[in-house]
Amino acid sequence: MSALSDRATDTLYGIGWSAVRRLPEPVAGALGRTVADTLWKRRGKSVLRLESNLARVAPDAGPAELAALSKAGMRSYTRYWMESFRLPSWSRQRVGDGVDIKDIDRLFDGVASGRGVVLALPHMANWDLAGAWLTRARDVPFTTVAERLKPEKLYDRFVAYRESLGMEVVPHTGGSAFGLLARRLRAGGLVCLVADRDLSSSGVEVDFFGDRARMPAGPALLAQQTGALLLPAALWFDGPTMMRGQVYPAIEVPGTGSRAEKTSVMTQAVADAFATGIAEHPEDWHMLQRLWLADLEPAAEPAAEPAAEPPAAPGATGPGGGLR
Repeated sequence: MSALSDRATDTLYGIGWSAVRRLPEPVAGALGRTVADTLWKRRGKSVLRLESNLARVAPDAGPAELAALSKAGMRSYTRYWMESFRLPSWSRQRVGDGVDIKDIDRLFDGVASGRGVVLALPHMANWDLAGAWLTRARDVPFTTVAERLKPEKLYDRFVAYRESLGMEVVPHTGGSAFGLLARRLRAGGLVCLVADRDLSSSGVEVDFFGDRARMPAGPALLAQQTGALLLPAALWFDGPTMMRGQVYPAIEVPGTGSRAEKTSVMTQAVADAFATGIAEHPEDWHMLQRLWLADLEPAAEPAAEPAAEPPAAPGATGPGGGLR
């Protein structure tokens, strides 16, 4: 990316945070839907990739159903951005009233026990809103990992944004993230990781919707090394102002096997939980990148006009996506 493109990208995000947050909520929502529909009609690379991914999630969907699903997916994705631009200005009550997560006591009980908890999430709905709900509405602090973006100024902007919501954020590169997260867990803390896409190309292979994909080993390794509880979860939108979620049962460390074997079993269990949530709410899964191993060859990428791509969300490729 050129220096000029870097500045333009950072400027666009800055405009989003400064301008969109001033709009009335219905206006911001309508703007997001308009942007989503425009991008969807242009059939850019990211839209085609989303549709290809959704075809694996819903293999029985016909062309019309798949097109409707990808359109809904783009609306969900731009809703994430509209909400994220506005989230720092939301009151504690607005955040609290906008989130309802089933079986959240699994997380709260784990934190209260002092054992430490790793919460693993796929890229669904608005994971930043879920984080703000934990820190602002439920007074539960946590640590997460962010992909280091270019330009550096944009990365700093996103770190400041998430820290303003009460999160502790560490970069996923540099070699110190795993040790810091382990210390937080051994102290009884909460670590939240978006963990359905491996950034390192050396993650764990899993079966995912009938084919092989690679997911990060970090959540399973942290649970093994620290004794923390590993809880997968899913999120989805329900109406224009509500987000719901589900915390699934804890994934236990197998009693036998090598560390690699235990990690493989646990990561597969995380993938299975993610698949349950994604299959129930596929329109809210924001996977606009290649994921399955069969799609990673350059020849498999559909041709598209680069200008038609929506911006990639930091966190749409992490946080924690490559931790291992």
